[in-house]
Amino acid sequence: MTTLNSTLNWVENDAQQSLLWRSENLQRAPKQVQVADDTMKAENAYRLACEGTALLWRGDFQNAKNLLQAIARRIDRRPSKTKVKPEHETLHPSQIFHLHRQAQAHRARVLSMLIIPIQADFFIPLRRAPNVVEACIEAYGSSAEDFAISLRELLGVIGAHEWRKNGVHIPALNAKIHPHYAVFSPVRGEYLDLISKAPLPSLELAFDIGTGSGVIAALLAHRGVKKILATDQDQRALACAEENLSKLGLLAQVELLQQDMFPEGLAPLIVCNPPWIPARPNAPIEYAIYDPESRMLKRFLLEVGKHLERNGEAWLVMSDLAEHLGLRTTSDLWTWIDAGELEVIGKLDIRPSHHKSQQSQDPLQKARQAEITSLWRLRRKQNR
Repeated sequence: MTTLNSTLNWVENDAQQSLLWRSENLQRAPKQVQVADDTMKAENAYRLACEGTALLWRGDFQNAKNLLQAIARRIDRRPSKTKVKPEHETLHPSQIFHLHRQAQAHRARVLSMLIIPIQADFFIPLRRAPNVVEACIEAYGSSAEDFAISLRELLGVIGAHEWRKNGVHIPALNAKIHPHYAVFSPVRGEYLDLISKAPLPSLELAFDIGTGSGVIAALLAHRGVKKILATDQDQRALACAEENLSKLGLLAQVELLQQDMFPEGLAPLIVCNPPWIPARPNAPIEYAIYDPESRMLKRFLLEVGKHLERNGEAWLVMSDLAEHLGLRTTSDLWTWIDAGELEVIGKLDIRPSHHKSQQSQDPLQKARQAEITSLWRLRRKQNR
């Protein structure tokens, strides 16, 4: 669990008060805290939040949600140095991307200033508060004492619980994957279509590097691979993968390992779907999307040849969105492939159909519309 525990301190009824502070993105407890209730005006709440003053909510829970939405509208409406504006269209795509990320980070910081108290049994002591016991247990396990959390994060916990309960339909499996809190959800299924179509070099063994929800391991097992070694560093991911594979009746074919990158031994097939964007995450939960300096991608390409059987294949599943954003060049990828003494023996492409590419207000729309997702079939150079 990546939650940082510190203490939230404030004065209420002329007495010093404190609560354990919980934050998934490792944000420290706000130093300035003011008690707020249903009498708080949205404009005042927005001003205080921008100034770094947290609002510990004592009013109606549904009113807190409404207030959060009102603050969000003001953030989106007010001019900002980091907000991408029409006049920024002449900027390099990477500059637009970084402005967009800064605006996202600013928005997240301001919205995190609305704080909700939660008891150790995960009961919320506010009027019209929902029952979040099951959602919090899924996200945090048990709790030994009362704590405070940003309403924005709590809503994320509730949303993750709904995703986990309802699942994500995977056409290639004709079944659902149920993502856990803080585990990447396979909502963009085009890369799975590529894995379902690529010719398998062997049905005996495969490595799945960074298994996450276990969806790739499940797909390989569904296609008839007899043994899959699936690795991940995150215990949450491994628990998620185990649950999904068990529900699908495929757990007997998959061995889950808490390990960084490659397991011991050689394999005729090694599959990796690394984070696609070479940028610094704003929170630990974003490491499934952002790969600082393409570290995981480079390591995979530089080391995978040492773990391949003779004539074995490495499947790299990647989007070229980073290239369209100017964050990485195509020549970078070829340089790392060559440095790993690998050669390309095939490549399958698909154009994503996600909704963001159709949103005219998205500052990254041009890059998203040009994006291609590919499965690179790689093997060790034959002259080694």
